[in-house]
Amino acid sequence: MNAEERRFAVLRAIVADYVSTQEPVGSKALVDRHNLGVSSATVRNDMAVLEEDGYIAQPHTSAGRIPTDKGYRRFVDRISDVKPLSSAERRAIQSFLGGAMDLDDVLRRSVRLLAQLTRQVAVVQYPTLTRSTVRHVELVSLTPARLMLVLITDSGRVDQRMVDLGEVLTDEAVARLRTQLNATMVGRRLSDASVLVAELPEAAPSDLRDVATTLSMVLIDVLVEHPEERLVLGGTANLTRNVADFPGSLRQVLEALEEQVVVLKLLASAHSPGTVRISIGEENEAEGMRSTSVVSVGYGAGETLLGGMGVVGPTRMDYPGTIASVHAVARYVGEILAGR
Repeated sequence: MNAEERRFAVLRAIVADYVSTQEPVGSKALVDRHNLGVSSATVRNDMAVLEEDGYIAQPHTSAGRIPTDKGYRRFVDRISDVKPLSSAERRAIQSFLGGAMDLDDVLRRSVRLLAQLTRQVAVVQYPTLTRSTVRHVELVSLTPARLMLVLITDSGRVDQRMVDLGEVLTDEAVARLRTQLNATMVGRRLSDASVLVAELPEAAPSDLRDVATTLSMVLIDVLVEHPEERLVLGGTANLTRNVADFPGSLRQVLEALEEQVVVLKLLASAHSPGTVRISIGEENEAEGMRSTSVVSVGYGAGETLLGGMGVVGPTRMDYPGTIASVHAVARYVGEILAGR
């Protein structure tokens, strides 16, 4: 082992001990607890170099050392031993998520599961409508003058609206409208479908033009993105378990989490399903999040990215375990949505 590799082993040991104990780590403790294969004097010299390079810091005089944001970044960039989930954990995830009734239930369960597995704040983004396509449009007669309109996307999202027509429709007329809507919209991205729906009244038979106008207005409202529905967040109380991890900044973190735009930006960096991204401390753009780390990943059906999910916690985080949990939940969510 050369000097650089040995120093990384020391850094990795400091990260492991500090994450576990929340106490600054001294050279004697490292030698006692880790099989580094070198003397205490060598470890002290390596710690001095790591401190000089900005990877660790001494919070108090005569104290041990703690990792800095730069130290965590070096550790994360070289993680090769991400903790694999046990077969029991994988089965539990699959069973818990597989019992979901619909998309809303899938996302709510995902947040609860991530928060429990990581003991951090979990965030899941609703499938981005602009990336979704229309799978089916259904029209159901409730009364001769009232319909239920159902829009189903490839991500499993289901929107239902009651539509008062102002006139009586026969079952045959409802069937004609259903056929026209599906011919116009199925397989189209929602952003494209909204344009086509606006042109629906002009293409409709003259006897159905007024009803088609009413339906197109309702559909355009359904197809427009609703930002307030785009996030599910859970486990906020986990941040209060170790207030010392956020000296003077816990309130700022909580306020930042309330700003959905801030959280959406953290998840928006996902470009493909399964690719984990980690943002540590000062790397976070929002000032209120600079005492946190964010582990995020895209989820989707196959190669189609539908949204992002992740966890927010202190920089003193179990990165290997958190990465494994976030990656596993995202994969199962993608499989569930692909199968719906």
